[in-house]
Amino acid sequence: MADYHKPLPTPIPDTQPFWDAARRHELLVPFCLDCQRHFFYPRRLCPHCLGERIEWRKASGRGRVYSFTVQYRAAHPAFAADVPFVSAVVELDEGVRLATNLVDVEPDPAKLRCDMPVEVVFDDVTPEVTLPKFRPVAEVER
Repeated sequence: MADYHKPLPTPIPDTQPFWDAARRHELLVPFCLDCQRHFFYPRRLCPHCLGERIEWRKASGRGRVYSFTVQYRAAHPAFAADVPFVSAVVELDEGVRLATNLVDVEPDPAKLRCDMPVEVVFDDVTPEVTLPKFRPVAEVER
C-alpha cells in the first residue's frame, strides 16, 4: 500500500460520507427523503426533485454492468502496468450508476457483457483510501 502511485480521489464535504463508508467496506449512496429516490453522484440537492432533505443509505452492493470498455492504453503513466483492464459503469439495484473498474475478470470483450450481474468489492489502496470496485456474480446467486 505504501507504494501506491496512482491518482486518488480528493473528498469534499458532499462526498466525504461515501469515502468514509468505503473505508469501512460499506457502499453508501445519497437518498432523497422528499421524493424517496437514490441518486449518484453526491450533491446537496436531489437531482430528481431539488429536495434538500438528503441522507446516506447503505446500498446492497449488487447491480449489473450498464456499459464497459477494455482499456488497452494507459491514460496516465501510473496505470501502464495494469493494461489491459476493464472500466465500467455499474447500475446498482438501487437504480444509481457508478463509474468503476471490474476486477476478477478476463479483460476480453468476448467474455464480458452488459447486464452481467456484479457485486462490490473494496480495494484498500492506502490506509486512508478504499476504492469500491465490482466483480462478477454467478447468475444463480442473484
